[in-house]
Amino acid sequence: MTLAPPERRAPADANPHLLALIGRTPVAHIRTDLPHRHPGFWAKLECLSAGGMKARAAMSMLTGARRRGELRPGAPVVESTSGTMGIGLAFAGQTLGHPVVLVGDTELEPSMRQLLRTYGARLELVDRPAAQGGWQAARISRLREVLARTEGAYWPDQYNNPDNPAGYRAMAAELIGQLDHLDVLVCSVGTGGHSAGLVGPLRRRWPRLKVIGVDSVGSAIFGQPARPRLMRGLGSSIHPGNVRHGVFDEVHWVGPAEAVDACRRLARGSFVSGGWSTGAVALVSAWAARAEPGAVVATVFPDGPHRYLGTVYDDDYCLAHGLTTTPVATRPLEISHPHTAEAFGWVRCRTVVDPVGASAAGRVPVPGGAV
Repeated sequence: MTLAPPERRAPADANPHLLALIGRTPVAHIRTDLPHRHPGFWAKLECLSAGGMKARAAMSMLTGARRRGELRPGAPVVESTSGTMGIGLAFAGQTLGHPVVLVGDTELEPSMRQLLRTYGARLELVDRPAAQGGWQAARISRLREVLARTEGAYWPDQYNNPDNPAGYRAMAAELIGQLDHLDVLVCSVGTGGHSAGLVGPLRRRWPRLKVIGVDSVGSAIFGQPARPRLMRGLGSSIHPGNVRHGVFDEVHWVGPAEAVDACRRLARGSFVSGGWSTGAVALVSAWAARAEPGAVVATVFPDGPHRYLGTVYDDDYCLAHGLTTTPVATRPLEISHPHTAEAFGWVRCRTVVDPVGASAAGRVPVPGGAV
């Protein structure tokens, strides 16, 4: 008996003209009080690029896989996501002609589920976190099940794929063309992609560039213990291979209340805002601009506010989670080493370590942030 080959999507399903919608985003000079006055910093507005910042990485990963023959024309793409990379992959899938299956979890906002499905992605949701590794580990376990039953499927593995950082080289070139000088770069850290992709080219242009990493409280990336996190798209319960710990001069952990406060101040004061990552990097960028008068500070706002209308900008949600009822930190508390204290609010550390294999003994809780 002769078996027919599996049906594949025709190349006509691709929409290569969408490539023109990625990148070339402007920078804005932000002067809004966050929460105090500051000299201002530059923010690259990735909300004005189709698919947001992660579309750059998604296109890089899929085109790299196609070039190597790992992703065949019309084959499915399967990835784990907390939302933002999902939008980027939905964009890349439409552009290149690949169906996209996204493994999320029940913490994914209903509006984000609707948005991803609207863009043509199929969702698989896990309903409980893993005992070790939380939601991310649970999603990866389900992802492997989906891969096993989906013929020809490709997993980009955004946390460990070197094509993820490579996708941000064009952003680095754009920043070099937009800024006459740069002293401090502030990067949110999740998969580690955009910080790893930006720092090399920017330091070749400005060798004395200082790099500040911004993480979420409850994230394991920089040596803190993993615990449930309210903020999504920032931080990780696992140790992404794309994070280059050695490029950072210091790290700040920011809590959700500080991020919400910064997002709302941005929206009211500059008509430019976003989600958890945007609020966190804006807060730290404003602090850096105050702490180093005369320094040129820049950061990246990964996306806009629209997917966060039911969380960051929803009064009932914020009230229910205690995000708008208690004073937020106006400057960070400092710790000497990530292993000496556990951050529950805005905390700064000038010792940056790669936590893989490191001991977490001896931590004491630190509420974080001086108000």
